[in-house]
Amino acid sequence: MKEAFKDKESVAQQVVATHDGGRLALYSYGTVDAPGERRVVVIGGAFLTALIYRPFSEALSKGLGEGWAVDVYDRRGRGDSTPQPADYSMATEIADVGTIMDATGARNLFGHSLGGSVALNAVQEFTGTPYVPDKLAVYDAAVNIDGSIDTGWLNGFERAVNSGNIGHALAHMKKATKPGTAMARIPEPLLAGLMALVSRTRLNRMFSEVMPSAVGELRAAYNEADHARDFSVLPASTHFMAGGKSPSYYKVTAQRLHAAVPGSTYELSPKCFHGSIPAAVKELVSDISEYFKG
Repeated sequence: MKEAFKDKESVAQQVVATHDGGRLALYSYGTVDAPGERRVVVIGGAFLTALIYRPFSEALSKGLGEGWAVDVYDRRGRGDSTPQPADYSMATEIADVGTIMDATGARNLFGHSLGGSVALNAVQEFTGTPYVPDKLAVYDAAVNIDGSIDTGWLNGFERAVNSGNIGHALAHMKKATKPGTAMARIPEPLLAGLMALVSRTRLNRMFSEVMPSAVGELRAAYNEADHARDFSVLPASTHFMAGGKSPSYYKVTAQRLHAAVPGSTYELSPKCFHGSIPAAVKELVSDISEYFKG
């Protein structure tokens, strides 16, 4: 069951039923009744809700222009979508991508961070079916290619989440996702205390709420190292993007995947960082708009 779109030129919300009895909250920006070939589904990263992607989705819809729509949904365990099911895995995420494509008719996919991993795994699974998109782009895709991502921090992160120690959970995450920075060099007990203080901010309260689901999705994406050749079946139109100021493993992953996918393209945004997508950095929005319109 889903609600109808409200206005032709506005923001619209739907609740979309999933194959396993759950629901996904879906938001559409721009020309909300745009045809499938002029729709881009945005798949967000770990810890982030569809609301966090609203500035980017609005900016992208404007960059694409009249007659285009951008659809962004809350993945399981966040926003107004239902929690992750007991048998949650990457297969759940892939099925949900298909559900959103059915609901919107969208023919284009964009994934950020862990959402990039979902997008790539989904299209890999869709090979030979009508669900293969016309265009696929990812920015800083969090895919563990040949062990490119250190997953040693996940056990401590999961223990901290399960015990309700948000400060320690945030400390594990910050040290792992910001290697080489001053923050990563802070002793963990001190960093945990600092994170406990900042966890009271609105953004970090949101992080705290989605942490239990983040454990499941991070393990689903990272537990088994993938190989670049596994993704060689992706369409030639695939566009791999990375931020020049993002952790180096995102660039390494994008370059390895680009080399493995015949006909794909690779773009480095020198001034951009990992959070440049939800921040709707103009340079990135422009580059992504050009790719989907080109």
